[in-house]
Amino acid sequence: MKLVTITRSLLRSAAAAALALSVAGCATTPATSEGETTVNDPLEGPNRVVFAVNEAADKVVIRPVTEVYVAVVPDPLRQAVHTFIQNLMSPLYIANHLLQGNFEGAQLATGRFMTNTILGLGGIADVASEAGLPEKPADFGQTLGVWGLGSGPYLVLPLLGPSNVRDAVGYGVDTLGDPFRIWTNGVGQDGLQWGRTGASGVDRRSQVLREIDDLRRNSIDFYATVRSLYAQQRDAAIRGSSAPANPEFPEFPEYNTPAKK
Repeated sequence: MKLVTITRSLLRSAAAAALALSVAGCATTPATSEGETTVNDPLEGPNRVVFAVNEAADKVVIRPVTEVYVAVVPDPLRQAVHTFIQNLMSPLYIANHLLQGNFEGAQLATGRFMTNTILGLGGIADVASEAGLPEKPADFGQTLGVWGLGSGPYLVLPLLGPSNVRDAVGYGVDTLGDPFRIWTNGVGQDGLQWGRTGASGVDRRSQVLREIDDLRRNSIDFYATVRSLYAQQRDAAIRGSSAPANPEFPEFPEYNTPAKK
């Protein structure tokens, strides 16, 4: 019954989302002469300002906290945190796969949720992956893209990072329909929701510590690189490819930094 309620809530929100996107002029991303997609970024000036603020917050607070987390917390416990957070998100993944008409994805997400909840001690142990059920998230921004809605202008959101009008609306719908958020609000335990949000942010940042450092060091324009990677990853997800939840960062060669005298 909870899944049905969440699905109906998402469907009711879809009309409002579509209206918001049409008002914002959600055209599909234009194509270059070589057939590659380019990013619609008419707000590049303000976006770069927000990007710079996010970069400062990451360098001063988020990355140092994540480094301590990685150094202090052993790998098995970090994996347990990741699995538990993903398990809490599973009802939303199931609902979005259903809304996309991806019944195989919905079956997979349901299998993971049931396996890890029952056999994985409430989602702490990733028994599902060991049983051959890989992680495949789905969000409402992706759902809107599957329905044929264009991305709209590229956006950089405070702390949340790269996005676009469609995905920002999708994030809002997912937040409103999040069963964990609904439950914590209902029982007056908003602190649990904030705790999960913080843990989720550190968990996601820990997955790409080296990759982001490499991108910063090797990118001529880090803003443009992140923008391109985000657009490619979202486009691949909407096309139904097997792209992972995090962007697939390019590999960079290792450079030996001269020792300071």
